[in-house]
Amino acid sequence: MPRVLVVDDQKDVRAMVSIVLRVNRYDVVEAESGAAGLKAFGEDVFDAAIVDIFLTDASGIDVIAAIRERAPGFPIVAVSGMTALDFIGEASGLDGVICLQKPFRPNDLLQALRSAQEAGGELSAAV
Repeated sequence: MPRVLVVDDQKDVRAMVSIVLRVNRYDVVEAESGAAGLKAFGEDVFDAAIVDIFLTDASGIDVIAAIRERAPGFPIVAVSGMTALDFIGEASGLDGVICLQKPFRPNDLLQALRSAQEAGGELSAAV
């Protein structure tokens, strides 16, 4: 069962994402902050991560960059309620991060996660 780390400071968003993933046979670990997310990432093995860009304790971009520093090409979906997530593709080391704007439908989340996993596999194969 694929294991996904969900980093979002909004409890209701984490709960919704977790329910969608669990119904679709993913194992989910929730983190309520960037620090908790990085701690969990360092202590366990994950197949992908879903990270909110705007966290109360940290920048989601910094969290994503830290994950990618530890695991280049790791599959990540960046989510945000803001409109422009395209800048993430221009940041160094964040190639292949899939962006998803809140609010999103369950199928959009699943498709973004599949796309991130495909992009991560391509990046890993290219190394």
